[in-house]
Amino acid sequence: MLNKIIPNHQIEQIADLLNENDKFVIVTHVSPDGDAIGSSLGLYNYLIEQGREASVVVPNAFPQFLKWIPGAKDILDAEKYPDYAQKLIESADVIFCLDFNVAKRIIQLAPHVIGASAKKVMIDHHPHPDTFCDIIVSHPEISSTSELIFRLICRLGDFKVMSKASAEAIYTGMMTDTGGFTYNSNDEAIYYIIGELLRKGINKDQIFSNVYHNYSVDRFRMMGYVLSEKMRVYPEYRTAMISLSLEEQARFNAQKGDTEGFPNMLLNIKDIVFGIFIREDVNLVKVSLRSQEDFPTNKFAAQCFNGGGHLNASGGEFHGTLDEAIALFEKTLPEYKSLLVKEK
Repeated sequence: MLNKIIPNHQIEQIADLLNENDKFVIVTHVSPDGDAIGSSLGLYNYLIEQGREASVVVPNAFPQFLKWIPGAKDILDAEKYPDYAQKLIESADVIFCLDFNVAKRIIQLAPHVIGASAKKVMIDHHPHPDTFCDIIVSHPEISSTSELIFRLICRLGDFKVMSKASAEAIYTGMMTDTGGFTYNSNDEAIYYIIGELLRKGINKDQIFSNVYHNYSVDRFRMMGYVLSEKMRVYPEYRTAMISLSLEEQARFNAQKGDTEGFPNMLLNIKDIVFGIFIREDVNLVKVSLRSQEDFPTNKFAAQCFNGGGHLNASGGEFHGTLDEAIALFEKTLPEYKSLLVKEK
């Protein structure tokens, strides 16, 4: 049995919203990852199966390797269809805000969501949530928002009617937000949930293949280039860094999601406990940080890159050039030496 993480009064509030309203919109963060899409489609499929009117709106495109998930074809990309996205949000009775803790994470959708008359429910596992939602289900100790969606459905008494489609989406989110259950995944409850999802008929091996064995030749050539030409190792800090410019990404015809997993690769190097990937984007620089042991990537991300996240996995951004972002990282790294190189 799972312990009851979500308080009873919040379960009752959400149950009332589901019973008393007709139109539901699910919104998740910019550049949606596996947990964003997995949690959104886990909830979306559940609502559709209950006969409710539901939509998923994302600020921009999501990776190709997530488009196999049931319901993915129905996701609305607000970057392509801004007017329709605004209309859906403004006409919603209830808006579920999944896998983000601050409104700026949904960029152009933020003013529409904040200004909407709908009741708003945040379900998230990032620390320090904003207060723009009426109900805030925030549990940073939980490995993924998808896990919270599973717990919510169970607490609503609907595990028996949860479909395979919802289960596949939830498992995908849990898997991707733990690096295939290689970090933030020591809680035994995770594996109890996996067992329950298997009872729904999911094929976890096929899901792994759908996500991780679904890359283009160009992506592998870019990965080889990154490791050969763009990797810097800082052995005195047990750290490694890779970077990519926009020009380099264009050279390898990079598509959304092609750099997924790049920072994790660095942790495969012997003695490396901190890996960082710094990628130039349009008008800003994106930063992804991963670690092993107890090195706080979220603290580093907050200090340098206006970011945050979890102990072993976090992200941020930098408004400046790629070289300036790298220089800031290298300047700050020595401050963390005591956490990276501990006396035995």
